[in-house]
Amino acid sequence: MLDLVERFRTSWVYAVPTVMSRIAKLPEHELARRDLSSIRTLVHMAAPCAPWLKLWWIDRLGADAVWEVYAGTEAQTITLIGGSDWLAHPGSVGRPLIGELRILDSDGQDLPPGQVGEVYMRPSGGVETYRYLGGTPKTRDGWESLGDLGHLDEQGYLYLADRLSDMVLVGGVNVYPAEVEAALESHLDVLSSCVVGLPDDDLGNRLHAVVQTSRDVPDEALHTLLAERPGSAQAAPDDRARRLPPARRGREDPSFVDPGRPARGSRLTARPRRRGQSDPCGFVLRDEGRRAGSA
Repeated sequence: MLDLVERFRTSWVYAVPTVMSRIAKLPEHELARRDLSSIRTLVHMAAPCAPWLKLWWIDRLGADAVWEVYAGTEAQTITLIGGSDWLAHPGSVGRPLIGELRILDSDGQDLPPGQVGEVYMRPSGGVETYRYLGGTPKTRDGWESLGDLGHLDEQGYLYLADRLSDMVLVGGVNVYPAEVEAALESHLDVLSSCVVGLPDDDLGNRLHAVVQTSRDVPDEALHTLLAERPGSAQAAPDDRARRLPPARRGREDPSFVDPGRPARGSRLTARPRRRGQSDPCGFVLRDEGRRAGSA
């Protein structure tokens, strides 16, 4: 992508956060030689964008150049937020540009600002924006849900938490895997991660993650990273932690880890802790031992 931007002096770019993250994590000497000055507008959508990543691009391109769109293919409602507005409402995906939205609890009642619930949408004026073939939308009194969780602030800005189907109930605490993944992936040597819930006799569920790294990352670094981010880890220590062997880099190497393909990684198991506890996060790492070919 960077080669194309430089060759064609691209002024308008659409990117998903995965691509944005891979660029942000390039070595400093590689970034230093790249010219992105032609980009006047960067629009991103399709997946959550971690705050650290948004800030990186705002710093690189300027706040006025970075825009985020939130919507489903169904397009009942579309929200939009620019970089300058985002700095005043960090973490938000904006306010409705098209359509309407509301936050409801499990009983279908409206929730006040700041409380997380299910995001429901509807197009303005009753316009039909799509039609399922062989499927049925989830509806409540004319409002439709795509299965996302989030909350509004006092000014009506939307903040997404996670997918309803991904939320993990751990010891009575709602844990949102997307927050843990965002915290893990803020580490420069973490290429990607995936957090899920697994059964636990004591807590009902425990967090479990697959973490792909570009090199050896000390356990303490991930412990500290998660412990310093309230609400992102909610985990207690586990004395079984061991170090993940580094992934080898370089396209001349047959075991090169291509960030765009499933590759060698590790499994991470964390026990949740309640907000306010100072215990660092603990986890278990097990080498996947899977080789990946170069692209």
